[in-house]
Amino acid sequence: MTDKTSGTHGAVVQDSAPGQDGLLVELRGAGKSYGNVRALHGVDLKVHAGQVTCVLGDNGAGKSTLIKIISGLHQHTEGEFLVDGTAVRFSTPREALDRGIATVYQDLATVPLMPVWRNFFLGSEMTRGPWPVRRLDIPRMKATADQELRNMGIVLDDLEQPIGTLSGGQRQCVAIARAVYFGARVLILDEPTAALGVKQSGVVLKYIAAARDRGLGVIFITHNPHHAYMVGDHFSVLRLGTLELSADRSEVSLEELTNHMAGGAELAALKHELAQVRGVDTEELPEEDDLTAPVAPSPEGTT
Repeated sequence: MTDKTSGTHGAVVQDSAPGQDGLLVELRGAGKSYGNVRALHGVDLKVHAGQVTCVLGDNGAGKSTLIKIISGLHQHTEGEFLVDGTAVRFSTPREALDRGIATVYQDLATVPLMPVWRNFFLGSEMTRGPWPVRRLDIPRMKATADQELRNMGIVLDDLEQPIGTLSGGQRQCVAIARAVYFGARVLILDEPTAALGVKQSGVVLKYIAAARDRGLGVIFITHNPHHAYMVGDHFSVLRLGTLELSADRSEVSLEELTNHMAGGAELAALKHELAQVRGVDTEELPEEDDLTAPVAPSPEGTT
């Protein structure tokens, strides 16, 4: 990917060479504590170029904390965080973005009443003319936004339409294309399909695959194992702040992934009791022995 000039200040996002085997981002035993509360502990995660790493977990599993560490919003309090093989400790999201790590949150950080092209360059507008009479270079921004969206396979008839008139899936795709244009090498997607219907979810999954095919390392945060399994290359399941499962696609089936995501171990332990409850079908519940995760056990005392 070529260097991109981002923003009116002319900041340039430099492309860095990926680490060994295309490794872009790595967490080693990473954790985060807020005072006496341990939100994340002992998490290992690798993000490779041209792969989708899916991070799954229920509410309170630690997904948001993981995002905040990688995106530079919060600093880890234990373990290591490496980018291109070098240990880092970001102080701000801008530092993460300068290293090519971009995050697309659920709210997308868009202004609904502004045109699509304006949202594409929001906060990083192109300008022309000498200082102090510089003005927005609207034709260039429109042409660039249109070309970048088409590069991702997104064709919009009218870039002047307010972005709020687009479907949820289309807005997600514009946000992904924007991050790619401004130099993202690692793209973190925070529950992009959570509020979408089946068709629009499919559209977003298509563009996640397109970003992977362009060589980006994608971190797909979700609580939907079916969506994850459609595009994922590696799966990490968080539970109560620790890593319960870490497996490549060839090592885990959709059924196994769903069982881990749904708390299958607890359901298996309660299978006998649940069988006594009227109207509960326990035939499809897994056995405890079938839920062995290919990940090292957590140390004693882990919460």
